[in-house]
Amino acid sequence: MTMLLVTTASTAHAQAYQCRAPQVTSVPAITPDSPRRIMPVTGYTLALSWSPEFCKLREGQRSHAAQCSGKNGSFGLVVHGLWPESGSSWPQWCPQGAALTPAEVRGAMCMMPSERLVARQWAKHGSCMVKRPANYLKVTRILWESLRIPDYDRISREDSLTAGRIRAAFADANPGIPESAIGVKLNDRGWLEEIRLCYAKTFRPARCTASRWGAKDSAAAKIWRGL
Repeated sequence: MTMLLVTTASTAHAQAYQCRAPQVTSVPAITPDSPRRIMPVTGYTLALSWSPEFCKLREGQRSHAAQCSGKNGSFGLVVHGLWPESGSSWPQWCPQGAALTPAEVRGAMCMMPSERLVARQWAKHGSCMVKRPANYLKVTRILWESLRIPDYDRISREDSLTAGRIRAAFADANPGIPESAIGVKLNDRGWLEEIRLCYAKTFRPARCTASRWGAKDSAAAKIWRGL
């Protein structure tokens, strides 16, 4: 089962220090599954997925083997995507200025451990930010590697855990990011699925909109650790 690698607050880069990026020989083809929207960018969201919860029912699936099999390392929080925002909506599926290469996909696999995820995030979101996928992945990596990840393994064992506690722990580990810029997504059973960090157009932390804020501070929460 997937388990968190570290038991103390650590940099995001250190959290996946055992990651072994697999060989990538081709880039998955991505077909848009929703309308194209060309809109001005007013801010960004960095969505971080909690791997133990994501992998709970996907451990044996080949399509998620890089993240969930344990063969390429064990993961806690990983990057789901960096998303441009536009007010209460968002741009998506913009014309791509350059093609994503296998080398670029492989280089991103330790922060976004899925070939299809890297390809889809570039095609759907990154294409509305920059012309080249290398630049999208570079900006994503800069934000990702600037973060410190709280000890959610320890926090998961606390009594009466809430979304507010999860949010506050992230803010405590990252003094430059206020709680107002930290969204917490729980599933319908109260398990942590994602942390969503909200940024202004300048990439400075900004207050999350209601849709990105997610669970209220008082909401009961649980964090799956794996076995």
